[in-house]
Amino acid sequence: MSQTSDRDFDDLLSSSEPSAHQVTARAGAEGTRLDRWWATRSAFTRRWLGWAGPAIVVLVAAFTRLVGLGHPATLVFDETFYVKDSWTLVNRGYEAQWPAEADALFIGGQVNIFLSDPAFVVHPPLGKWLIGLGMLPSGGEDPFGWRIATALVGILAVIVLMLVAKKLFGSTLLATLAGLLMAIDGNAIVMSRVALLDNFVMIFALLGVGAMLLDREHSATRLALWISRRGLRGTATEWGPALSWRPWLMLAAVAFGAAAAVKWNGLYFLAAFAVYSLVVDALARRRAGITFWGSGTLFRQAPVSFLLTVPIALFVYLSSWAGWFAGDGGYDRQWAESDGNAWSGVLSWVPLDIQSLWHFQSSVYSYHVGESRPHPYQANPLTWLLLIRPTSMFYENIAQGDGGCVADACGASISGVANPIIWWAATAALVYLVYRLVRYRQWQTGFILMGVAAGYLPWLLYLNRTVFQFYTIVFEPYLILALVAALGVILGRADDDRDRRLSGIGVVAVFVTFAIAVSVFFWPLWTGQTLDYDLLRLRWWLPSWV
Repeated sequence: MSQTSDRDFDDLLSSSEPSAHQVTARAGAEGTRLDRWWATRSAFTRRWLGWAGPAIVVLVAAFTRLVGLGHPATLVFDETFYVKDSWTLVNRGYEAQWPAEADALFIGGQVNIFLSDPAFVVHPPLGKWLIGLGMLPSGGEDPFGWRIATALVGILAVIVLMLVAKKLFGSTLLATLAGLLMAIDGNAIVMSRVALLDNFVMIFALLGVGAMLLDREHSATRLALWISRRGLRGTATEWGPALSWRPWLMLAAVAFGAAAAVKWNGLYFLAAFAVYSLVVDALARRRAGITFWGSGTLFRQAPVSFLLTVPIALFVYLSSWAGWFAGDGGYDRQWAESDGNAWSGVLSWVPLDIQSLWHFQSSVYSYHVGESRPHPYQANPLTWLLLIRPTSMFYENIAQGDGGCVADACGASISGVANPIIWWAATAALVYLVYRLVRYRQWQTGFILMGVAAGYLPWLLYLNRTVFQFYTIVFEPYLILALVAALGVILGRADDDRDRRLSGIGVVAVFVTFAIAVSVFFWPLWTGQTLDYDLLRLRWWLPSWV
């Protein structure tokens, strides 16, 4: 029995845009009328329709993230920390403490009652800077202003995901499908409608991953150019070049450094894709016929790649602390200047500011590794892919006659439950892609799985720590890409047997339609709308979702 080759799978992933030659050169029984119609359209029509789909997806993303963004007009879940911290950050340059019962006063419009004493915070400042900048135009009183930064990032993520998918699959249809699934998924919607930090980690990591995708192509081109100019000697001394002009790799370092400057789990993307880059470099050298392709990568390219990434990422991370460095009021800001705290010996040369920041970071690390206090909505990472315990961000009981409630009892809820059809299908697709990677070693598959691994696998080291389902937003784009890759295989090629192609289009169309219907059904649960309690319970598909 013949097996699908690597080239065949590449064709499957890019099959949505066949040329006229691909379609008309085949027997009339192959493909569908839709394929033949598309192949015979003019370049202008194909280009216009190719833009229309992604544009509609962006409008859908904007609708799901911006409509009713100011509701509820109260601090939900960890907004109690990040909104207030962000406001003090843009006003003082560091996160300051608040008086007792500050939430009620803040919600009531008294937003400038913060103190001068610094607050101990457990995440770097960049995400809070972005939230705070969104608050400045409205003066901090408007809930819409609290959340606008995360909402805009959520829309941007849909755009970037489509660009990554287009580059990865070579198909506008599959890119549009990836954007649509991200635009209508509940986890992505909720995380774009609350002022938490994880959406910022997601977008910076996604930008970095996109840059790595471009570096893969750029570095291969540079290697081919080097070989064409110099040639291969074919001797035991041939180690290959040390490519130093890799702008996309440097931009990836900027993005990954920014991700870490929001939350430290952004560092895992830097580490994972640094390794990925070296593996890609080594394989490219082997294909090019370089004698010592492995050792050449390790001893010539790896040091250069390190210098192109780690110092840049570190600079971006430290830059996010500019407000802390600029003043004297930040937490632990004067630690090293206190008697007996400054480092001595071989480290005595380190500037006192850096010593103080290092001490602060050490305290934060101790907090993170020891954080195991139980929480009613904590979710073991082993259950994340099964969607067992989504996070309830907000819940309010509403009596009859209040808030539009006409039933005996109503409720308003914001739950971070993903669209279960999309999520469970993506998990199944993930397993399928692991199989395809082992069997066919197809590079797009490995790239997608690396994104999932960077965002998910490190959390398996912290099974006893208090963590939440919404952390999955960081690797959700790659789950979506895995699902779209599987749907691309189901779609087939434009020159497939007509019945095979029709059945593939039908399956994908039914899946997408069903996913959209489920998102419409869950929409009230993602946006805090008032529902009859019985109707609310219909959306708790698993007992653990309550």
